[in-house]
Formats: sequence, structure tokens, C-alpha cells
Amino acid sequence: MQRFTTRLRVRHYEMDTLGHVNNAVYQQYLEQAAIEHSEHLGFDVARYRQLGGVFVLRRIEIDYRRPAVAGETLEISTWVHEMRGPRAIRRYEIRRQPDDVLLVTAEALWAWVELATMRPRPVPAELIHAFTTLGES
Repeated sequence: MQRFTTRLRVRHYEMDTLGHVNNAVYQQYLEQAAIEHSEHLGFDVARYRQLGGVFVLRRIEIDYRRPAVAGETLEISTWVHEMRGPRAIRRYEIRRQPDDVLLVTAEALWAWVELATMRPRPVPAELIHAFTTLGES
């Protein structure tokens, strides 16, 4: 499976009372990486509407290994591990740069739902092809 990577700089307002990135913020980082990955492959919101559906997050499991703090640069990698029926399993890693220390691993279950009914439908073949067979980015 192809891996997509993006970077961001941790902002001060994302800190919690312990002085590191709040756990809830990591989920936002992961969701943003998934959106950027999709857009990179040509699937923005308008394209999803043309396909008549959208991915919604059903479940996420995040393992926090080490904290990140304001000013650090993080590299977020994501890839689709599996797509079958209405389900897509996406995996993630967050690494501090430039030392490449692994801070977070995660796995999310996304479901493809039809916009008109908000009911699960099989992921369109065009999406499966794009996310599972194109070269690494």
C-alpha cells in the first residue's frame, strides 16, 4: 500500500496542562493527514460528491508512545491498509523531526456512506484502485 506523508509544526495552543500536545489534537492531525492524502490522489470534497458518498470515521485507536511539544516539527504518515465492502482501514504514524522518533501509531476504521441516505455502501472501485495500487508519494 502506498504511504502519504505530510508535516506540521506543533502550535502552542495545542498543549495541555502537562505541557505537551493534547491527546485530542493528535486525532485532528491524523484526520488532516487522511484528507491531504485523499486530495493528493485527486479526491477532494467535490469529487466525493460526484461519487455520491463520503468517508466517515467509525472508530480510531491511538497509541501514544512519546509526547510532542510546541515548536517541534512532526511528520505524519498514513496509508490505507485494507478496503473491502464499505470499510477502509487506515494506519498512521507520527514521527518527530529531524530525529525520526516515533511518537504515535494509530489505526482507524472509516466507512463509505452514500450522501443521499447516509447508509454504508461499498467503496467505489475507482477509490479502491487509487488508494491501493498507485505508487508511493
